[in-house]
This record gives sequence, C-alpha cells and structure tokens, in this order.
Amino acid sequence: MHIALQACSARHPSAQAEAPPALKAIDLVLAQGGQVAVIGPSGAGKTTLLHLMACALKPTQGQLLLDGRDPWALRTAELQRLRGQLCLAPQVPPLPPRQRVITAVLAGLLPGMSLWASLGSLLYPRQIDLAETALARFDLAEKLFERVDRLSGGERQRVGLARLAVANARLLLVDEPLSALDPERARQACASITAVAREQRATLVATLHHVDMALQHFPRIVGLRDGEVVFDLPTAEVSPERLTDLYARHPDELTGAAPPLALSVADAPAVALTCR
Repeated sequence: MHIALQACSARHPSAQAEAPPALKAIDLVLAQGGQVAVIGPSGAGKTTLLHLMACALKPTQGQLLLDGRDPWALRTAELQRLRGQLCLAPQVPPLPPRQRVITAVLAGLLPGMSLWASLGSLLYPRQIDLAETALARFDLAEKLFERVDRLSGGERQRVGLARLAVANARLLLVDEPLSALDPERARQACASITAVAREQRATLVATLHHVDMALQHFPRIVGLRDGEVVFDLPTAEVSPERLTDLYARHPDELTGAAPPLALSVADAPAVALTCR
C-alpha cells in the first residue's frame, strides 16, 4: 500500500480537543512494500502517527492518502473495506484473558470473514496449522492452546505479533513491539516482522524505542521529535551525530532500553489489533 501524508497534523487519541497537536504538518511518503522504522524520544508522536495511518484517527489538518484515496472522503462501507486491508498491532495487545492463543492469532483473519464464519472460528478454530506456523515464527508454537491469561507479558506481545503473519494485510503498523522482550527475543521478533512483510508484499511501519534494532533490521529510518520529522533517511545515512541530536533532551532513551511497559493487559486502551 502506498501512503502519503501531506501537511498532516493530528492529536493523540486520548488528548482533549483543545490540546496542541501531537503531529505538526507532517509530510511523508511510503512506497508500496517499503519498510520504515520510526524512532524518537517519548512523546514524539510515534503512536499518533500509526493511528493516523490506520484510519483510526482523522487529521486535524492536511490529508492522508492510502493508494491515492482519502479514507475520510469514502463512504462508510468503503472505509470499512479499506480498514480490512490494514493491521495495527498496539504495544499492549488487548487480548481477552480467557481467550485461547489459537483464537487470538486467527482473529487476524476476521476482516475477510462473514459474520457466521467469524462466529464459527471463535467456537471451533479450523486453521490450526496456520496459527501454529505463525506462532512458530515467534517461538510460541507450544502455546497454541494455552489461555492468554497464563502467558507472560512478553508472550502476550508475541501473540499479538503472530497475528500479523495470518492477516495478509497490505499495510502492517506495529507500535513498540519489543517493549516486553529480552534482547534475543527482540532480534527474533524484528526479523520475523520484516520477513512477514516481505512475504506478503505489505508496507511495514514500526515505531521502535530500540534504536539499535531499527538500524539493524530496517532500510529506512524516520526520526520524529515534538511531532515533527527531524530526518527521513536510508539507514546507512543515519549517523551517531543525527541520533544524538534527535535524543538530545532524552539521551538515556538512545543508549538504554525502552521505557518500561506501563500498562497491564487489563489497563490497555481499546485499540483493535486488526483495523476493520
């Protein structure tokens, strides 16, 4: 999916109507099949950018175009169909505690299902092999029939990522996917996410606090600060000096791990992993 943001401004989803915009006149173009990591200090507007691209948030100014179409100019049914081609994986997956892992993963198929097929999948999941293969990418195949509330935070996060592998979406939007993972799991997750996008020929946009992972796994880096694009460069051109400048007011976030995951699953905002 081709994405174009033209002088786009937007507020954070939970912001008051009178609050200043979290994104300020952003201009950004992503080609079909491109892979981009968005980095920047806390509060830079990274999550707001993903919500904007996911058609979950309307620009307050400017225009978003997906494959040349303005989502907010479409009729309701057309907008729903467009959202069915997007998959948004939030930092804290909103997985029902008593749900089985297989059901959580196969929910990535729901946008392409009828109502009755969706209900049937919830009661009697049939595509077991598909779910198991997706979980194996994130080293979770043995958790296939486990209940979500018996998983660790990192395992729940990887279940949310495994949903990307079954969604067959044209645009994958991933918000801080490594916040609950140790370094080895983080490397595995990054490799798997980018591989899934290549296989599906999908455009991939991921926000990352782990700058080293962004530099290792993504060919293009967008640096965001205070709601503005500081740089948009091929990874090879992102110098230590540029990174130091980007994180000048938050140097600990450049050299350290991601900020701790503040929300529990119960406290997670109601954001669907797969947009419809």
